[in-house]
Amino acid sequence: MANAMLDLLLTRRSSSASAGIIGDPGPDAAAVQQILTAAARVPDHKKLTPWRFILFEGEARAGFGKALADIIQREDATPPSPARLELEAQRFLRAPLVIGVISRVTPNPAAPEWEQILSAGAACQTLCLAANALGFGTNWITEWYGYSAGVRKVLKLADNERVAGFIYIGTAKQRLPDRDRPKLDDIVSRWTIAKALDS
Repeated sequence: MANAMLDLLLTRRSSSASAGIIGDPGPDAAAVQQILTAAARVPDHKKLTPWRFILFEGEARAGFGKALADIIQREDATPPSPARLELEAQRFLRAPLVIGVISRVTPNPAAPEWEQILSAGAACQTLCLAANALGFGTNWITEWYGYSAGVRKVLKLADNERVAGFIYIGTAKQRLPDRDRPKLDDIVSRWTIAKALDS
């Protein structure tokens, strides 16, 4: 089991929602329950639950796409083209399931805001890993609608909430080639007493 988990971590690769690679079938209700349960087990200092999940499934995906098309017409500085409006209307149809992860910060002197935001990021990554472990492809993205005032209103986000990401989940029709990863020598250092004394 441990080796299988490590293999998943060492080989995981995002799929691409924009390339039409994530398709049907998506996870069934039992699999979705497992994925969400795993995501809710991330580190959470002071047990504040600084995240929540919004599921976009079935016809709701097209309904949210229509809302995106309406919002972009109001928010874009230049009138969007018919092609752009169609793109927005189809956005959430790029995968059979999209999970919006909402970061929410609760003021607490023992759990700084940064820790709560990191917990929401951990929830996003764990959603991806849990879905990957079940054999599904995932893509964690935000795009413009992750930062839109109009989308905030449609999603009924509170003042202390913001979008941490949208996780697209479905069956990967192909595996993308791996991309270059950072070399450990470039990102790893070891702290020593000698280095501290030199400063």
